[in-house]
Amino acid sequence: MIQIELTREDPWPADTDWTALAARAARAAVERTPHGELATTPAAVELSVRLTSDDEVQALNRQYRGKDKPTNVLSFPMIQPDLLDTVTQNSDDGEVLLGDIVLAHGVCIAEAAERGVSLDEHVTHLLVHGVLHLLGYDHGDDEEAEAMEAIERDALAALGLADPYLVRED
Repeated sequence: MIQIELTREDPWPADTDWTALAARAARAAVERTPHGELATTPAAVELSVRLTSDDEVQALNRQYRGKDKPTNVLSFPMIQPDLLDTVTQNSDDGEVLLGDIVLAHGVCIAEAAERGVSLDEHVTHLLVHGVLHLLGYDHGDDEEAEAMEAIERDALAALGLADPYLVRED
């Protein structure tokens, strides 16, 4: 079972159920990977999501990635991908902290507008993307990027959302 621990800072709107949106996105992403059992395991698989400002994301990006600029989403895995199955089966307290995902409000708003999609739709895509990073997926080269994007497309289609990579090309 996937549990979301969400914190929301202003100016993120309060009229969206971000926790439910994050849970749907996380479940859709996880179910389309070899770690799909994490979505239904008796262990509580916890994911922290922080919706915050561009300034906070810029500080994190500078500190952890050496890039002094805000970015749309950052992922901080807590478990090495090759240990996911072992950790979930052998959790002492039945809980597993998968990792943290942090999203920057201003960057997300600008990208959603640029792509002609709602903020909710864009954030859903970024959460799917972030969860895949927590599971060990990357886009460092073309082959990795294609594999990761295929899972993203499949997860988003299951949620009734358009292919975000086609939207980008318009």
